[in-house]
Amino acid sequence: MTSHQGQLYLDLWLRLLQQGSAADQAAALCRYAQSWPGVSQAYWLSWQPHEQIYAHDGGGPALPPGQGDPLKASDALLFEQLSRESCLPLAQVRQGQTWLSGRLRRAGLAEGSLIALTPKIPGVLVVATETEQHTAALAAMATLLQALLANRPEQPADVMLLQCDPLPGLRMNTLAAPVAMNAAMQQLLAHHPGSAITDLLPVNYAQLITACLNQSRAIGEVESTWAGKFLLWQFIPEPSLDAVMVRCRDATTEIRRKREAAVASRLYRLITENTTDLISRHTPDGRFLDASPASWTLLGYWPEALRGRSAQSLLHPRDRGRSLFQAAEALARDGYLTLTYRIRHRDGHYLWFETACRGIRETYTGDVVEIVCISRDITARVRAEEENRRLAEVVRANTDLVLFLDSQGQLTMVNPSARRALGIRGDSDLPSLADLLNPEDFHRLRQQGWHSAIQRGAWATEARLLPLGAKTGFVVSLVLLAHRGAGGQYYFSLVARDMTERELREAEQRRHQDELAHTGRLITMGELASGIAHEINQPLAAVMNYAGASQRYLKTLHEQPENAARVAEGLRLIADQARHAAAVISRLRGFLRKGSRNIQRLEIETVVREAMDLCAWEASRHQVTIYFENSYFEESQSENNEAGFDEPQTHSLLALPPVYGDAVLLEQVLVNLLRNAIEANWEQAPQQASRIVIRVDVEGDRLCLRVVDQGPGLPDEARDKLFTPFYTSKPDGLGLGLSMSRTIAEGFGGGLDIEASDPRGATFCCWLPLRRE
Repeated sequence: MTSHQGQLYLDLWLRLLQQGSAADQAAALCRYAQSWPGVSQAYWLSWQPHEQIYAHDGGGPALPPGQGDPLKASDALLFEQLSRESCLPLAQVRQGQTWLSGRLRRAGLAEGSLIALTPKIPGVLVVATETEQHTAALAAMATLLQALLANRPEQPADVMLLQCDPLPGLRMNTLAAPVAMNAAMQQLLAHHPGSAITDLLPVNYAQLITACLNQSRAIGEVESTWAGKFLLWQFIPEPSLDAVMVRCRDATTEIRRKREAAVASRLYRLITENTTDLISRHTPDGRFLDASPASWTLLGYWPEALRGRSAQSLLHPRDRGRSLFQAAEALARDGYLTLTYRIRHRDGHYLWFETACRGIRETYTGDVVEIVCISRDITARVRAEEENRRLAEVVRANTDLVLFLDSQGQLTMVNPSARRALGIRGDSDLPSLADLLNPEDFHRLRQQGWHSAIQRGAWATEARLLPLGAKTGFVVSLVLLAHRGAGGQYYFSLVARDMTERELREAEQRRHQDELAHTGRLITMGELASGIAHEINQPLAAVMNYAGASQRYLKTLHEQPENAARVAEGLRLIADQARHAAAVISRLRGFLRKGSRNIQRLEIETVVREAMDLCAWEASRHQVTIYFENSYFEESQSENNEAGFDEPQTHSLLALPPVYGDAVLLEQVLVNLLRNAIEANWEQAPQQASRIVIRVDVEGDRLCLRVVDQGPGLPDEARDKLFTPFYTSKPDGLGLGLSMSRTIAEGFGGGLDIEASDPRGATFCCWLPLRRE
């Protein structure tokens, strides 16, 4: 560019300072700066007092955005420095921490100067040079511009303004008739010979000219359409000439892009505001820059409450370090990442989120400067997957045979129990159900089971399963379940329980129970009989000897009176041996009460369940159901029709105080109470179903085990003798069960008594002290 052209742009800039737009002024000033030797590029940035930054005003090229959080951008320090120094080297400004410093670094501008035109024009001219030698000459440019601004005359524009304008323009009088036009306008009309000047102007150009002159103000950015182009017109009053300068620029590309961007922006805004997913922007350290309205629906926070907040503060403590480390590493390497984590709702509960992250990189350095995330709530999916996993584990661990099959009867999956029972190897193909059932059972299953399972959800029967390669099968109880898939098709699952194994187990349990009861009676009576025989045998023999000697002395008493003293001595010795026998019995009772025991901390639930198991067969035979109630358990009972009682499920104790004792002896106490209750129920209502309740309560400093039956109760005279040894109301009873049970309970520091008795039943209570150790 020649020095003459530079002078023209300088004159144009000075004239535009009076009546031109800010964009035209900036464009003319940048063109003038580029006319200097060694200048490669020039930018004009105006000062924005509200935002406290230098920003592009629309004239000439623009710098890239700065680094960091836009909400924290500031050029206040640079503005103060430029108010004192009109020219600053770019190398010095690049080292600063202002918003413009980051923009210079991202633009790659190293050589050049910032020229401030304050206070006349609040803004800064960014001039980039090719070498450092050319930068030194920019101080002269700054001095020249400052002098021109200080000494420019306040005069109206003349004809030179129109002729020097690079944009198409013309001058129109008060009647809206063109009186002059510049070369650019003539060149524009030359390409369309058939067009008149009025075809280019806005339809209301006459009114705009009148308003411009009457109000003495410029009117800009008036749009018109001509020859498939969009033109933006400016009307600048020239009072000294009693005319208006009209100029235009081709904004076709700009307006089309703006309209396309507006349509896309409206579309994106509608999508963002109506999507159920959370769309958010974050800084590299995870702070929210913005969020879509879905944040209220998903997290209970409006977008305004999330801006500036760290996403890490909302994550579950176990997911914070892992999620942030994965995000930083993957975004730096790949630029995208999908995370699954837990996030806290405003109400305090946690939700499972799946987030797709995309890193926005800096153009020149490649560093991630912003992260865009799309998050969705997958709590229901995670819970469903967890439930399916647990169900799958239950199916695999189930001792029953579980088989899955399609509507044609082909097995699709079986659990390990089914593989072992049916002889299916792990590497072999699954057979058809027809290969595992005899023809009659398979036909009945297809004809009745399929339809009933679809209609009612389940169908039960008994059949005989034939393992692969076996000649004989085993009887099972089958339950056929129908399931409907997502596509509407049905598939089935088959649960088979081996009845032979259960019958053998029940028979073995009954035999074990009978042997245990018989052995217990033999041991108790054997220890009692042998102990009494051994300990009382000697004093009895001595009594017999002393009695025989005394009888002989009495026969000769009339002949030998001195034998009276010997008789008295014999009686005294007999009394001593009797007292010795009484002491032996006392020691035997003490031995039974305080024998060697295995004292340890008791799991009450385990003791109760084992006692219930021992009495299960007898309870089933007498149609008695045993229930277990414990306020310290989250109780869930399921009826066991085969055993005749409800088996309590295993739950965790909730702050149950410790109890110490011998588990075997306490089990013996409960067995005695349960068997007595079963017989009482049967006596009250034979051939009828009844119930027994075992209840555990904590009362003060002791734990109480209560057994409540539905028997006829006890008469008053029987209650006084109930715990007396060898007292019994049973024809074949020994009368030692309750006596021994009370002895065991007292040996633990507790007791056993009957709390209530009426015609509706009796309640026995065994209590044990609560101890810390």
